[in-house]
Amino acid sequence: MLSELSEWFWQEELWFPKGLGWADLEDRDGRVYAKARDLWMALPMALVFLIIRQMFERTVAIPLASLLGVRETVRLKAPHNPTLESHYCNVTKYPTQVDVTRLCKQTGYSERQLQRWFRRRRNQDRPSLLKKFREASIYAQHCCKAMELVETKPWLYDLKEMWKDFPVLTLLPSQYWYYMIELGFYSSLLFSLASDVKRKDFKEQIVHHVATILLISFSWCVNYIRAGTLIMLLHDSSDYLLESAKMFNYAGWRNACNYLFIVFAAFFIFTRLVIFPFWIIYCTWVYPVTIYEPFFGYYFFNGLLMILQCLHIFWAVFIIRIAIRFLTDSAKVNDDRSDKDETDDSEEEEEEEKMKNGPLQNGHTVHNNNHSKTE
Repeated sequence: MLSELSEWFWQEELWFPKGLGWADLEDRDGRVYAKARDLWMALPMALVFLIIRQMFERTVAIPLASLLGVRETVRLKAPHNPTLESHYCNVTKYPTQVDVTRLCKQTGYSERQLQRWFRRRRNQDRPSLLKKFREASIYAQHCCKAMELVETKPWLYDLKEMWKDFPVLTLLPSQYWYYMIELGFYSSLLFSLASDVKRKDFKEQIVHHVATILLISFSWCVNYIRAGTLIMLLHDSSDYLLESAKMFNYAGWRNACNYLFIVFAAFFIFTRLVIFPFWIIYCTWVYPVTIYEPFFGYYFFNGLLMILQCLHIFWAVFIIRIAIRFLTDSAKVNDDRSDKDETDDSEEEEEEEKMKNGPLQNGHTVHNNNHSKTE
């Protein structure tokens, strides 16, 4: 059964144009080609990245955060209450008015005290500023020097050269390591998603990482290595700008963060919404059919590129929204995808001591609709 499935999966009609096949990718005359079995290298590479990440955060990111002045916000802990903790963990973190009324009767808390308890409990689960800084520093330092791999190659300037002599494209050592590093890195990101800071685009991040891993793996197996290298280069070229802006934001360097973000926004829109669809996708979707007939691999590869393009548009909306807000009123650049801390208002702070002595029993309902959210 497995052998039949493997034979069907690797049949040449799926992955190559008519007249071409796996025999064309056999090493000969000193020329080396990409092999599917090479992809197993991504697993130990992912493990290495996870180890390097832990070491980097402890030895570089934390001291750097201290040097840049990253300061943690003091968070008040919610008093221990088994009834409220059970509702928070098993029912919802955002109780409805019906829940509030019922829980007030069960605990003896006023509505105001109950709302404050849930706000503080939610804050306890939110990632700290230092954790966000460490994560951003990991992404920023990953910007590989890919330009060195392709700067002298003709297919960087004339994209039609991507398909010259396809599929007989000799694999360069630099391309091999670039592929393995990128595949290992994105695999490690997929493994660490559960512990990373969860933002509003968490599901989109999963789709992005899976699509990227499939795209890298497929382009490697069928020797789309020139197209794959350019696509990875295009994505790496702007990501480090965003992560650097985040680091300055967490450190409180407002001007540096704002202007670096504007540079990133312009670069992102130009590379992801102009170069990627009108140059890269054009040369993978339109130009190849002038050379050979479409086949399954052609549709599969371009389908993955279209998924990435949809994600680019999705993220561009966030970026443009933030950029417009900054340009129109010079507001501080904030990541709309991030979950922000909820803080108590000044009147609630005055009742801090009362809460320590137990719930209020004055029989009056106090509503709090004035609390604000800050970064």
